[in-house]
Amino acid sequence: MRLRVSGIEFYYDSIKALDGITFSANRGEFIGLIGPNGSGKTTLLKVIDKALKPVRGSVYLNFRDISKMGWRELAREIAVVPQNTQIDFDFKVFDVVMMGRHPHLGRFSIESEGDEKKVRYWMKLTNVLHLADRSIKEISGGERQRVLIARALAQEPEVLLLDEPTANLDVNYQLEIMSLLRRLVMENELTIICAIHDLNLAARYSDKLLVMKNGRIVRIGEPWKILTRKLLREVFNIEAKIYRDEESGKPIIIPMHSALQAIERREIMNIEVEKST
Repeated sequence: MRLRVSGIEFYYDSIKALDGITFSANRGEFIGLIGPNGSGKTTLLKVIDKALKPVRGSVYLNFRDISKMGWRELAREIAVVPQNTQIDFDFKVFDVVMMGRHPHLGRFSIESEGDEKKVRYWMKLTNVLHLADRSIKEISGGERQRVLIARALAQEPEVLLLDEPTANLDVNYQLEIMSLLRRLVMENELTIICAIHDLNLAARYSDKLLVMKNGRIVRIGEPWKILTRKLLREVFNIEAKIYRDEESGKPIIIPMHSALQAIERREIMNIEVEKST
């Protein structure tokens, strides 16, 4: 499986949200999307999923333009876990996950014993099988996130897109979700493209990072190669110390303060020196 995003441009009215986005993702690869708010991460995921139509450029899956694929065919290849996990209807958890089987069902067919077996498999893998008879509205945020991942996996996709899957979760749930995604990449050869707010989580679990700012790709590559103090300053406007974890080789980022604060501090220090002289 190979996903290719080629020359994507997208506008919201007259505002350019994506500007010439080009990159590729291979089978069994975890790509983390990072960048400040408004950099275009969510828009890019929606274009890849064909929820938004680009003004220019194309997305290819196994050399096929996804714009030529029907929704049912595309849903068997690409699944999405959105940022908003709110579900307004009082469904049982099992029924929510079963919704992921719809792309595999005929127009008038109903779920089979085989579909139920697959749903239970993905629920067990995501550690939500014990919640099967619970209402989706009664479980915690971390549990709901795992349920939505199970629903996406029930589609049996080649590519999984996630938009801030750890947002508003406690640290233990963040690590649990990211470890699950990493395991899906390694054991199931799933291709994952995931927008991540936390730079350290992104660096720890991603094979590659795609850094965005103002709708453009600033850098793409392995975390320890591209995450530099200069990049963090220019893209995120922060000053930080970067260490390399001895065990994993991944970078550990410790933000110190914003770049603006650093400039202000230097100016204050210069003023004090001038006064003292």
